[in-house]
Amino acid sequence: MPELPKWELSHIGIFVTDMDRMREFYTRLLGFAVMDQGELRNGLRLTFLSKDPKDHHQIVLVSGREKGTPSTINQITFRVASIKEVRAMHDLLVANNADGIDPVDHGNAWSVYFLDPEGNRLEFFCDTPWYVAQPRRTRLDFTLSDAEIEEATRKSIADDPTTVPFEEWRDRKTREFGLSS
Repeated sequence: MPELPKWELSHIGIFVTDMDRMREFYTRLLGFAVMDQGELRNGLRLTFLSKDPKDHHQIVLVSGREKGTPSTINQITFRVASIKEVRAMHDLLVANNADGIDPVDHGNAWSVYFLDPEGNRLEFFCDTPWYVAQPRRTRLDFTLSDAEIEEATRKSIADDPTTVPFEEWRDRKTREFGLSS
């Protein structure tokens, strides 16, 4: 197999039924800015959203999804720096009565899942200090302090033989697959 060029994920596109409602959700609640918008000759409307001015868009909303059709997206995931930011996102979602709020401890990540207005599942997460085999899913309890959450996770994975420090796991995978870090 020929060597692949270096690449990175650029943006996602989401077919929507209600452009105005979806634009409002992604801009007001998640802080995206409308970078551009327009209409194709076939009448489809596009709204380009980004949180970084170096990217014309990180999300493009495209009209044309029929009302009542289910989302085909499993999840759209955003990484944050720490449990503090996951907690802040959780609190923001609760304050805004977001649908489907689901805080999860995966052992290797702390996450909060929720739904956008059209049922697309979103996730905000941060890595924990550990790797542990997946899938693993327990409720993340935000009544605990950040330090208590970390200790609870550490205890819950301590007896799992797959548990190793995340950096050790990442270094091993980098070597295994000949990747650059």
